[in-house]
Amino acid sequence: MKNSLADWLIFFLDKISVVASFKLFSMSDESERENHYQDNSFFKRGDLLEVPRTLFVHFGIYLGNNKVAHLMPDILPALTDDKLLTDKVVTNKRLILGVLAKVASIRVDTVQDFAYGGTIIVNHMDSSFKTKPLCNEEVAQRAEKLVGATPYSLLWDNCEHFVTYCRYGFPVSFQTDKFCETVKRIIRDQRSVFLSAALGLVLILCLGMEPSTTLPSLFITFALWMAS
Repeated sequence: MKNSLADWLIFFLDKISVVASFKLFSMSDESERENHYQDNSFFKRGDLLEVPRTLFVHFGIYLGNNKVAHLMPDILPALTDDKLLTDKVVTNKRLILGVLAKVASIRVDTVQDFAYGGTIIVNHMDSSFKTKPLCNEEVAQRAEKLVGATPYSLLWDNCEHFVTYCRYGFPVSFQTDKFCETVKRIIRDQRSVFLSAALGLVLILCLGMEPSTTLPSLFITFALWMAS
């Protein structure tokens, strides 16, 4: 019994450590990052810029003259046509609501507004692609042509897809790949099945044998079992 409890404790700690250490949509460890800049005199038109944020890495294409094109979720354009309001820097609250509503645009902001207080990394993704990037002018022109409202998906159509399409010719998101791999690893762990079953049993005991609690609990447990 003690060994079983120890196994469960290790399992819980392992899952907590995954959540605590996993930077959502992070492409690589901070120790591996190079080419950190804050002075835009280092930037060339067509450079791919990235800024590590709290839960993700944000990407943009430098257009020259202190301007960056980047794909930003933003709820405000869905609520108003007032450009004086929508052109202002997108705050975290507007961004989160935009993600939930799947409302986004490719917009042009200053380097400072794009960085939002973070340190900018230049062309770090070049080492992750086997193909050479397109010429800088073509990269910038691609970005400029796409400025405006755009479809958005947190996993399948985000700011990283935008910049990789512009610079390398096809949309890729390493952050999405890492996130999906982490979710897959958790689902394949058979202890997740028993944890789901235990939580479902607790809900049934607390709320009763109602279809609204019993059916989802059985379905989730069965789905995890089949996927493990």
